[in-house]
Amino acid sequence: MRQFIERHTFWAIVILLAVAVFLWLIFAVWPEWLIDLMGRKKTFVNTLLNGLTLGGLYFLVASGFTLIFGLMRNVNLAHGSMYLLGAYIGYEVADASGSWFLGLAVAFIAIAFSGVVMQVLVFRRMEGDDLRQTLVTIAISIIAADLMLAVWTGTTYQFAPPEWLFGATQLPVVSVIRSSGDAVYIVYPIYRLAVLGVAVAVGIGLWLFLNRTRIGMMIRAGVNDREMLAASGVNVQLVFALVFGIGAGLAGFAGVIGGTALSIAPGEDIRYLLASLIVVIVGGLGSVTGAAIGAVLIGLAEQFGLAYFPTYGVVLTFLIMVVVLALRPQGIMGGR
Repeated sequence: MRQFIERHTFWAIVILLAVAVFLWLIFAVWPEWLIDLMGRKKTFVNTLLNGLTLGGLYFLVASGFTLIFGLMRNVNLAHGSMYLLGAYIGYEVADASGSWFLGLAVAFIAIAFSGVVMQVLVFRRMEGDDLRQTLVTIAISIIAADLMLAVWTGTTYQFAPPEWLFGATQLPVVSVIRSSGDAVYIVYPIYRLAVLGVAVAVGIGLWLFLNRTRIGMMIRAGVNDREMLAASGVNVQLVFALVFGIGAGLAGFAGVIGGTALSIAPGEDIRYLLASLIVVIVGGLGSVTGAAIGAVLIGLAEQFGLAYFPTYGVVLTFLIMVVVLALRPQGIMGGR
């Protein structure tokens, strides 16, 4: 942080001023001219929180994609199908057992196992052949989509979260001051805040796993120099299968989280695959921190686009990707 400030003093001042303005917009009572310009403060704050929680959900999906595509350079375009399949499996287990947490655990384990099988049977035989990986995983995603449609039909499903996550909580953010002088505070769904908390916890856990553990060092070493790691006595294929399983399991985990926050329906696999691709491209290949930044940017762009520019909201996401690729082709946190 200190090095950044010393090297980029101007940008550090700009960022500091932007953070100050941002905090003022959240916690201050808006004057009339600002309400006329931007609409109600409640709309702005809710849109901001929706963007952050959607970004958290995108990160949960993209974090697994970051491990598989960004770190291991395996082109798995069936990642979205893993998300949707995990959501369906989690729903069936939770519905049969009455335990949301059991559905979450089974979805993670089942999709992680399917990821290990895919790595052993598909990717291990096509290492370094990006075109074949792309074509095969597209075929797998199409077959999986049709099979899921045959089993679960086109019905939209939604989880019921645990009772203690139901309802909304009051935030320490004043929406408006009534004529009587009483403050009206903003309330927000507890579950969506929990999604954001889980995303932060997963992000920190992944960063520590990759940067502070022996296995994480093996993974990074295997990506950079597989032959040298194998020569040191490490079973590289076992390490890669483990990473692929974790990445796939995170997709299934995110399927349950996302299916509870939003819904489970055909087509969600394509949506989250596309979101994961954009997040990884914007954030930088192989960077967990970059994936988090990219996910937040994309989530905020989608929600603010829907709230303030509904006609052109979709364009904002791709505009961010174009600008990042033009100014920093390796992504925000990607290495050169």
